[in-house]
Amino acid sequence: MIMASPAQTRSAAWLLPSGLALVVLSLVAAVFLGVVDIPAADIAAALSGHGSPEARSIIIDIRLPRIVTGILAGIQFAVAGLLLQTITRNPLADPSLMGVSQGATLTVTIFLLFTVYIFDPGSNTLAELPIAWLPAAGLAGGLAAGGIIYLLAFRLDLSPLRITLCGIAIGAVLHALAIGLIAGWGSARIEIILEWLSGSLYARTWDHALFLLPFTISGLAVLPLIYRPLVLLQLDASVAASFGLSYRRQFSLVLLVSCALAASAVGAVGPIIFIGLVVPHLARFLAGRHFRLVIPLTVVLGAVLVTLGDLVGRLVGGAEEIPIGVVTAILGVPVLLALLRKVP
Repeated sequence: MIMASPAQTRSAAWLLPSGLALVVLSLVAAVFLGVVDIPAADIAAALSGHGSPEARSIIIDIRLPRIVTGILAGIQFAVAGLLLQTITRNPLADPSLMGVSQGATLTVTIFLLFTVYIFDPGSNTLAELPIAWLPAAGLAGGLAAGGIIYLLAFRLDLSPLRITLCGIAIGAVLHALAIGLIAGWGSARIEIILEWLSGSLYARTWDHALFLLPFTISGLAVLPLIYRPLVLLQLDASVAASFGLSYRRQFSLVLLVSCALAASAVGAVGPIIFIGLVVPHLARFLAGRHFRLVIPLTVVLGAVLVTLGDLVGRLVGGAEEIPIGVVTAILGVPVLLALLRKVP
């Protein structure tokens, strides 16, 4: 077994404190910076329950809910990507590759089609849409897609390669169906679907944060329990079984956790791409041989990247803000390429 040197151990000891400090800094920046220029004193007063009604409305009712929702979603996307990459032993695995994002997209599209276009053809504004049900619709679709993939792979003996191929195939079919429905919608309200598809924190409220919170807490709580199985699932099934691991059961449990985290996040904020793909690679690169640090670093970096990505979209786009999914796509490609160049 290869051991880390004392210098590497001392260096790794600073990773988590530095990451937590970065979370705090990004959170402060996201609160104090935005399209509307509010003096720092007014923001501090609003956070303490005082200040002008306008400042309290912007900070408490607009900025904070989208920031908290983004942090929770970022954690869930990042952890889901790490779990999927680990159990499939595929460095390119993420919620979209496994069909979870596409399943959520299809159910959200169908939901809006039937509740808005067919039953309420006169609706054309965001406020008239049943937005509160979108996260639940996306969650149901993502979990259904994950369940279909699991059942197909189960019948094919549930190997990592087969489950990846099933995810790609099912995801492609679900994506094609969703795009077909959107193309045939023929309505100005299609822009609402497109905004959701791009991955956005626009108009996210405390209800979205409360929807995600139980999934985030449950997902983080189960991580210590599945740490040892997660380490062994990186090995071949026969090797893992020789260590006493019930391979099929643990594989299924980790897959369920990852699908639940990804599906609920997609349902709340849309498919924010590259977070589930890039963050685990970045965490492994920073942690090096300290695998125990990979999971907490993934949690921290998922929160930081989504918070900063949303802040960049707000500051660069101004009133017509750039969706965070676009920001992560633009910034994610060069980061991923730079990390892959350093992988032996």
